Amino acid sequence: MADFKIPKATAKRLPLYYRYLTFLHNAGKQKVSSTELSEAVKVDSATIRRDFSYFGALGKRGYGYDVDSLLAFFAKTLNQDHLTNVALIGVGNLGHALLNYNFRQTNSVRISAAFDVNPDLTGTIQSGVPIYPMDELETQIKDQQIDIVILTVPTQAAQDITDRLIKANVHGILNFTPIRISVPDTVRVQNVDLVNELQTLIYFIDHYSNQPKTEEAAD
Repeated sequence: MADFKIPKATAKRLPLYYRYLTFLHNAGKQKVSSTELSEAVKVDSATIRRDFSYFGALGKRGYGYDVDSLLAFFAKTLNQDHLTNVALIGVGNLGHALLNYNFRQTNSVRISAAFDVNPDLTGTIQSGVPIYPMDELETQIKDQQIDIVILTVPTQAAQDITDRLIKANVHGILNFTPIRISVPDTVRVQNVDLVNELQTLIYFIDHYSNQPKTEEAAD
């Protein structure tokens, strides 16, 4: 990301912009307006212009935004210009699904190592990813210089594993467990609770059925 802080809501929208700009680039489009972006990513154009303003002059009045320049800028801002290795901890049903997916839509992120307690899995390669036993966690994290981890372990094991990750100098955790793990200020946690998201969707359908909005547009 950039060397200065931007609002969290803006940071969450940057991957949306990057994904659509990649689509435009692949389609051979040379320029795009904030209105066109708004229609595609379902974020109002005023919000898009405000988001972009945090990074300086990215477009020209009356012209819009140059697709290639904007794509290159956001690629660098989102660290998409170099490969980031990620570890997966917990190769159950969800873990297997993530291994099969393995960020196939991007060339900048990949799961390079996975860990599990199941002896039938450890020592094997699943979807091209080696599965290590948990007693090799700290060693492999350090040797492979992994800074980000996906956590898909049973609830009761989540905090203990998190403590081990902190000692191994991991700085980012994508947490799929239902508990809120405790980490120091130097570690960033992104919680993904699928049940909570579904319940939230049901609530909005029941109470805001005449006001359809995507989560990004509501931010």
